[in-house]
Amino acid sequence: MRVSTEIVRFDPLTRVLHWLMAALVVAALIAGAGMVHWWGESNALRTVHMTVGVCVLALAVVRVVNRVLRRGPGAFARLGSIERRVAFGSEILMYVLLLAQPLIGWAMVSASGADGRLAGGIELPALVSADWQLYERLRSLHTYFGYALLVVFTAHICAIAFHALILRDGLLRRMLFGAARPVE
Repeated sequence: MRVSTEIVRFDPLTRVLHWLMAALVVAALIAGAGMVHWWGESNALRTVHMTVGVCVLALAVVRVVNRVLRRGPGAFARLGSIERRVAFGSEILMYVLLLAQPLIGWAMVSASGADGRLAGGIELPALVSADWQLYERLRSLHTYFGYALLVVFTAHICAIAFHALILRDGLLRRMLFGAARPVE
């Protein structure tokens, strides 16, 4: 016999920030992959990718501050100690990647000597001086971090899908909107 338990959810601001970040990460990954693999260097696509990247950076800072100020509902009661450690470690890794990846991209654009113009004509200040060798290193690093972000993001989605579809333990409901329902 299963006992009903109430799912304690994250506060509405945390949930909005989470889903907004998810959409921005998907957009950044698609635009970045498009620039590299499918459509080549397109000024419009580069502008979109850089604008989304700056939005990811700004939102990552907001999310870190929010995470520190709003502790959240705590660890999910149905997770074992190893799962909790993995979840915490992957959360930290995700935050590191969400902060580092846009900064590396920004530095890479600066090192290339190209202008860092965002949508709306906003120009980013250069983080580093133009330097072709530094650009090449930063481009490689940006690529590696991009793949790492894709892997961590995909692992996060797979873990949530496992909890939602296989375990059916209500973990996903902590981050969803709508009426709260108990898990049976």
